[in-house]
Amino acid sequence: MIFGRSERGKPPVEPVTLKILVAGGFGVGKTTLVGAVSEIRPLRTEELLTEAGRPVDDTSGVETKNTTTVAMDFGRITLREDLVLYLFGTPGQERFWFMWDELSEGALGAVVLADTRRLEDCFAAIDYFERRAIPFLVGVNCFDGAARYPADDVRRALDLDDHVPLLMCDARDRESVKETLIGVVQHAMAQVAQRRQTVGT
Repeated sequence: MIFGRSERGKPPVEPVTLKILVAGGFGVGKTTLVGAVSEIRPLRTEELLTEAGRPVDDTSGVETKNTTTVAMDFGRITLREDLVLYLFGTPGQERFWFMWDELSEGALGAVVLADTRRLEDCFAAIDYFERRAIPFLVGVNCFDGAARYPADDVRRALDLDDHVPLLMCDARDRESVKETLIGVVQHAMAQVAQRRQTVGT
């Protein structure tokens, strides 16, 4: 084998790397999603919840949660030989939102995770990406014991634009997460192509 070339004599593939954000409210499953799909050991910046934070950390609906992301989660997944996604999970609590601008720099798109028990918690993330024209989809994380609603009902409750995809997913399941990530890449690429076409006309 020649150094730097494959056995078939073809040059090694230089993969395209894309940055995807994973956002949503506190306790919605962002850390779980990144960990479920990452092919490397995910970087996590979780800290224990404390009594001092009780007045500002709303744990209703996620009473068993005892940690919170204070900076970001980071993971990586190779979707194809020529396509690698870098995943950045954003902190869900309002006091850490100042980091979002830094994390969103250079992002192709985002997954906004939603929990039907606390739908209002994802409004801030939806507003953030809409204002900055960052393509996103909504992934409804199907928690055990949570009520299941038709996708159209959830879409209406979130007041989503028609072009924003909404998918049901399980943040614990690797294949489900992969489908969600493929969905956001396809949506983002379609948005980019549409913008170029609009500029060219």
